[in-house]
Amino acid sequence: MEKTARKVMDVLSGKTVSPPPVWLMRQAGRYLPEYRQTRQQAKGFLDLCYSPDLAVEVTMQPIRRYGFDAAILFSDILVIPDAMERNVRFVEGEGPQMDPISVEEIEALDVPDLALRLAPVFEAVSRLRRDLPGSTTLLGFCGAPWTIATYMIAGHGTPDQAPARLFAYRYPQAFERLLAVIAEASADYLIRQIDAGADAVQIFDSWAGVLGDEEFQRYAVQPVRRIVNTLRAARPSAKVIAFAKGAGANLRTYRRGVDADAIGLDWTLPLDFAAELQKDGAVQGNLDPLLMVAGGDALDSRVKRILDRLGNGPLIFNLGHGITPQADPENVTRLLAIIRGGSGENDG
Repeated sequence: MEKTARKVMDVLSGKTVSPPPVWLMRQAGRYLPEYRQTRQQAKGFLDLCYSPDLAVEVTMQPIRRYGFDAAILFSDILVIPDAMERNVRFVEGEGPQMDPISVEEIEALDVPDLALRLAPVFEAVSRLRRDLPGSTTLLGFCGAPWTIATYMIAGHGTPDQAPARLFAYRYPQAFERLLAVIAEASADYLIRQIDAGADAVQIFDSWAGVLGDEEFQRYAVQPVRRIVNTLRAARPSAKVIAFAKGAGANLRTYRRGVDADAIGLDWTLPLDFAAELQKDGAVQGNLDPLLMVAGGDALDSRVKRILDRLGNGPLIFNLGHGITPQADPENVTRLLAIIRGGSGENDG
């Protein structure tokens, strides 16, 4: 179908839209009873990601319920190492796990054939673009090489990703190769999502905040720039949101460094700083996800502050990270009423 998704795409082109478009990271998830019901039909989390029927259903659920301006493909950033046969599994109560990768295995690592291994994901994208309203932007996504590498090296998530940081210090050449292979696979992954029907893509660097200045440039900026360059060389009109959680002051140069159309902002970023970043282009964020649990006046006042401070520029309203399982679905309704209903909106 013809792509007519406009509000989010207008913001990604640098335009100011009032009221701003809104979607929520992890908007298809455990806080919704319909998601929990669908989840029971899958044998495991990866089965849910690799079943086009179920992935389409859970992606559509928050669109039906809330009418968000964007839907994001239901999948996981770790499908890339799964395609690399790293034995990815999701353990209930423990999170993702995989076989830790060694220096020798990195040297032998090849970019997988994603057309074969991730075909169900691309089928889900195609079906979503067909089923979604034309005005709803469809977002594809991938994980940033640094964040994916942290899981591949440790075999699981850690509080400060010390295993990956130590590995990078001890084996810099092997680490650079790992990032390069992940970047090549990720670029291919995003190109295929665009070709399947995604309107734009987001790159998630959930662990960028643990890196020092030099390491941030080397491991967060440069590999993402490689992905974006490859994507734009193949699909020049592709729009990209880059989200480096916890990057703080490094965001001053992040947008230009990675050549993103918009940058995601986590909830710890001061709004005055966010407004400075917005002078260079679109921003996305940055409500504290816990406010979707708390609700009430705390939620109302913070939403209005974000709108008042960032509503006069190109803004995609979102959370500063993914919505939590404890979020109250009624607080999402309340959030949308403030943004779309006139309360706290800035019409300037």
